[in-house]
Amino acid sequence: MANLMEGKKAQDWINLVLAICLFISPWIIGFVTEANPAWNAWISGIVLGALALAALSAFAEWEEWLNLVVGLWLIVSPWLLGFAASVNAMGTHVVLGVLVVAASAWAVWDYRHPHAHA
Repeated sequence: MANLMEGKKAQDWINLVLAICLFISPWIIGFVTEANPAWNAWISGIVLGALALAALSAFAEWEEWLNLVVGLWLIVSPWLLGFAASVNAMGTHVVLGVLVVAASAWAVWDYRHPHAHA
């Protein structure tokens, strides 16, 4: 049974939910008219969603590492793309980025330490 659920970890579902939240955040949080943060949220949300779906269908550690990189990108992107002054957009990217990094690091840790839960 454990092998059947190997690719269906809670972290992958969390990342899928975070991807959806990120994708809809420009409309919900109210920065849809700001090009850089809106497009960053949409593209990053699609990438995260695709990686989460891939991990749910067939887990691979590299998917979690890519999720971690996307999470780190979300954290630094407000400053690199010049929208740090937009509190709503910046806060959304940083908070969701931290959550993605945490979920991805947790998934990598789980993968590397399979007997830690026994």
